[in-house]
Amino acid sequence: MLKKKITEILIGTNNLGKLREIKDLLPKNLKIYSTSDFKMKSPTENGKSFEENSLIKAKYFSKKSKMACLSDDSGLEIDILGGAPGIYSARWGGAKGDFVKAMNRVFKELNKKDKKWKKKKIKARFVCALTIYRPNKKIITSIGKIEGFISPFIKGKNGFGYDPIFIPTGKKITFGEIKAYQKYKIDHRFKAFKKIKKFF
Repeated sequence: MLKKKITEILIGTNNLGKLREIKDLLPKNLKIYSTSDFKMKSPTENGKSFEENSLIKAKYFSKKSKMACLSDDSGLEIDILGGAPGIYSARWGGAKGDFVKAMNRVFKELNKKDKKWKKKKIKARFVCALTIYRPNKKIITSIGKIEGFISPFIKGKNGFGYDPIFIPTGKKITFGEIKAYQKYKIDHRFKAFKKIKKFF
Protein backbone atom coordinates (compact mmCIF):
# COMPACT_ATOMS: atom_id res chain seq x y z
CA MET A 1 0.00 0.00 0.00
CA LEU A 2 1.10 3.52 -0.69
CA LYS A 3 2.09 5.52 2.32
CA LYS A 4 0.85 9.10 2.71
CA LYS A 5 0.64 10.89 -0.62
CA ILE A 6 2.71 13.96 -1.36
CA THR A 7 0.69 17.10 -0.58
CA GLU A 8 3.32 19.75 -1.26
CA ILE A 9 6.19 19.74 -3.71
CA LEU A 10 9.02 21.92 -4.92
CA ILE A 11 9.47 21.88 -8.69
CA GLY A 12 13.24 21.78 -9.08
CA THR A 13 13.87 23.86 -12.19
CA ASN A 14 14.81 27.42 -13.04
CA ASN A 15 13.48 26.93 -16.58
CA LEU A 16 10.14 28.78 -16.76
CA GLY A 17 8.89 26.68 -19.68
CA LYS A 18 9.47 23.46 -17.76
CA LEU A 19 7.98 24.95 -14.60
CA ARG A 20 4.77 25.84 -16.47
CA GLU A 21 4.47 22.41 -18.10
CA ILE A 22 5.14 20.45 -14.89
CA LYS A 23 2.67 22.63 -12.95
CA ASP A 24 -0.01 21.85 -15.54
CA LEU A 25 0.54 18.10 -15.05
CA LEU A 26 0.31 18.14 -11.25
CA PRO A 27 -2.99 17.78 -9.34
CA LYS A 28 -4.71 21.07 -8.65
CA ASN A 29 -4.97 20.46 -4.88
CA LEU A 30 -1.19 20.13 -4.50
CA LYS A 31 0.74 22.98 -2.86
CA ILE A 32 3.43 23.84 -5.39
CA TYR A 33 6.63 25.79 -4.80
CA SER A 34 9.21 26.91 -7.32
CA THR A 35 12.95 27.47 -6.90
CA SER A 36 12.34 31.24 -7.15
CA ASP A 37 10.37 31.03 -3.86
CA PHE A 38 13.65 30.05 -2.22
CA LYS A 39 15.90 32.08 -4.56
CA MET A 40 17.93 28.97 -5.37
CA LYS A 41 20.46 28.71 -8.20
CA SER A 42 20.70 25.46 -10.15
CA PRO A 43 23.36 22.87 -9.34
CA THR A 44 26.08 21.76 -11.79
CA GLU A 45 24.64 18.98 -13.94
CA ASN A 46 27.54 16.61 -14.46
CA GLY A 47 25.60 13.36 -14.82
CA LYS A 48 26.04 11.04 -17.80
CA SER A 49 22.33 10.53 -18.45
CA PHE A 50 18.96 12.27 -18.15
CA GLU A 51 18.23 10.16 -15.04
CA GLU A 52 21.48 11.17 -13.32
CA ASN A 53 20.99 14.88 -14.03
CA SER A 54 17.37 14.73 -12.92
CA LEU A 55 18.46 13.15 -9.62
CA ILE A 56 21.27 15.71 -9.10
CA LYS A 57 18.71 18.52 -9.34
CA ALA A 58 16.01 16.83 -7.23
CA LYS A 59 18.46 15.95 -4.45
CA TYR A 60 20.11 19.37 -4.45
CA PHE A 61 16.87 21.38 -4.32
CA SER A 62 15.29 18.99 -1.79
CA LYS A 63 18.22 19.29 0.61
CA LYS A 64 18.36 23.08 0.25
CA SER A 65 14.62 23.52 0.84
CA LYS A 66 14.09 20.50 3.15
CA MET A 67 11.07 19.65 0.98
CA ALA A 68 10.01 16.91 -1.40
CA CYS A 69 11.26 17.90 -4.84
CA LEU A 70 10.27 16.93 -8.37
CA SER A 71 12.94 17.57 -11.00
CA ASP A 72 13.03 17.05 -14.71
CA ASP A 73 15.92 16.52 -17.08
CA SER A 74 14.96 16.34 -20.70
CA GLY A 75 16.31 16.85 -24.15
CA LEU A 76 16.31 16.03 -27.82
CA GLU A 77 18.11 13.02 -29.29
CA ILE A 78 18.78 12.93 -33.04
CA ASP A 79 19.82 9.52 -34.42
CA ILE A 80 21.97 10.76 -37.31
CA LEU A 81 23.92 12.93 -34.81
CA GLY A 82 24.62 9.93 -32.57
CA GLY A 83 21.96 10.98 -30.07
CA ALA A 84 23.15 14.62 -29.83
CA PRO A 85 22.36 17.12 -28.42
CA GLY A 86 20.95 14.69 -25.79
CA ILE A 87 21.84 15.67 -22.21
CA TYR A 88 23.56 18.79 -23.61
CA SER A 89 20.33 20.07 -25.23
CA ALA A 90 20.15 23.23 -23.09
CA ARG A 91 23.87 23.90 -23.45
CA TRP A 92 23.57 24.12 -27.23
CA GLY A 93 21.72 27.37 -26.56
CA GLY A 94 24.84 28.89 -24.98
CA ALA A 95 25.09 30.71 -21.65
CA LYS A 96 21.83 32.59 -22.25
CA GLY A 97 19.89 29.45 -23.18
CA ASP A 98 19.02 30.84 -26.61
CA PHE A 99 17.05 28.07 -28.30
CA VAL A 100 16.94 29.79 -31.69
CA LYS A 101 20.73 29.49 -31.58
CA ALA A 102 20.38 25.85 -30.45
CA MET A 103 17.95 24.98 -33.26
CA ASN A 104 20.21 26.62 -35.83
CA ARG A 105 23.10 24.59 -34.47
CA VAL A 106 21.02 21.42 -35.04
CA PHE A 107 20.52 22.50 -38.66
CA LYS A 108 24.24 23.21 -39.03
CA GLU A 109 25.23 19.80 -37.62
CA LEU A 110 22.69 18.05 -39.87
CA ASN A 111 24.08 19.91 -42.90
CA LYS A 112 27.55 18.61 -42.06
CA LYS A 113 26.22 15.04 -41.93
CA ASP A 114 24.03 15.17 -45.02
CA LYS A 115 23.48 18.14 -47.33
CA LYS A 116 20.14 16.66 -48.46
CA TRP A 117 18.77 16.07 -44.94
CA LYS A 118 15.83 18.46 -45.46
CA LYS A 119 14.34 16.07 -48.01
CA LYS A 120 14.58 13.11 -45.63
CA LYS A 121 12.86 12.01 -42.42
CA ILE A 122 15.46 12.66 -39.74
CA LYS A 123 14.52 10.46 -36.79
CA ALA A 124 14.59 12.05 -33.36
CA ARG A 125 12.94 11.79 -29.97
CA PHE A 126 12.33 13.86 -26.89
CA VAL A 127 13.31 12.14 -23.64
CA CYS A 128 12.25 13.21 -20.15
CA ALA A 129 13.47 11.84 -16.81
CA LEU A 130 11.43 12.88 -13.77
CA THR A 131 12.75 12.29 -10.25
CA ILE A 132 10.97 12.70 -6.93
CA TYR A 133 13.42 13.12 -4.07
CA ARG A 134 12.13 13.25 -0.51
CA PRO A 135 14.35 13.53 2.55
CA ASN A 136 14.89 9.98 3.95
CA LYS A 137 12.58 8.32 1.43
CA LYS A 138 13.06 6.08 -1.59
CA ILE A 139 14.02 7.94 -4.76
CA ILE A 140 11.46 7.63 -7.56
CA THR A 141 12.48 8.09 -11.20
CA SER A 142 10.51 7.63 -14.42
CA ILE A 143 11.36 8.03 -18.09
CA GLY A 144 9.10 9.19 -20.90
CA LYS A 145 9.90 9.33 -24.63
CA ILE A 146 8.15 10.53 -27.75
CA GLU A 147 9.44 9.62 -31.21
CA GLY A 148 9.34 11.93 -34.20
CA PHE A 149 11.31 13.77 -36.87
CA ILE A 150 13.19 17.01 -37.30
CA SER A 151 11.38 19.76 -39.20
CA PRO A 152 13.54 21.41 -41.92
CA PHE A 153 12.29 24.81 -40.69
CA ILE A 154 11.57 26.47 -37.33
CA LYS A 155 7.77 26.58 -37.07
CA GLY A 156 5.38 27.75 -34.37
CA LYS A 157 5.56 29.90 -31.27
CA ASN A 158 4.09 27.45 -28.71
CA GLY A 159 6.03 25.40 -26.21
CA PHE A 160 9.70 26.12 -25.57
CA GLY A 161 13.15 24.74 -26.29
CA TYR A 162 13.35 22.63 -29.46
CA ASP A 163 9.54 22.34 -29.84
CA PRO A 164 9.45 24.38 -33.09
CA ILE A 165 11.66 21.84 -34.94
CA PHE A 166 10.19 18.59 -33.60
CA ILE A 167 7.36 16.84 -35.48
CA PRO A 168 5.91 13.97 -33.41
CA THR A 169 5.23 10.70 -35.26
CA GLY A 170 1.76 10.71 -36.79
CA LYS A 171 1.51 14.52 -36.92
CA LYS A 172 2.24 16.95 -39.74
CA ILE A 173 3.04 19.92 -37.51
CA THR A 174 5.70 20.71 -34.92
CA PHE A 175 5.27 20.87 -31.15
CA GLY A 176 5.68 24.62 -31.64
CA GLU A 177 2.46 24.64 -33.69
CA ILE A 178 0.44 22.26 -31.49
CA LYS A 179 -1.83 23.78 -28.83
CA ALA A 180 -0.41 23.35 -25.31
CA TYR A 181 -3.32 21.24 -24.01
CA GLN A 182 -2.90 18.83 -26.97
CA LYS A 183 0.85 18.59 -26.49
CA TYR A 184 0.46 17.80 -22.78
CA LYS A 185 -1.56 14.70 -23.65
CA ILE A 186 1.13 13.09 -25.79
CA ASP A 187 4.58 14.45 -24.97
CA HIS A 188 7.58 12.89 -23.19
CA ARG A 189 6.95 14.80 -19.94
CA PHE A 190 3.34 13.55 -19.79
CA LYS A 191 4.49 9.96 -20.41
CA ALA A 192 7.05 10.20 -17.61
CA PHE A 193 4.53 11.82 -15.26
CA LYS A 194 1.87 9.15 -15.87
CA LYS A 195 4.20 6.61 -14.23
CA ILE A 196 4.59 8.63 -11.02
CA LYS A 197 1.25 10.43 -10.66
CA LYS A 198 0.02 7.83 -8.13
CA PHE A 199 2.40 9.40 -5.57
CA PHE A 200 0.38 12.63 -5.56
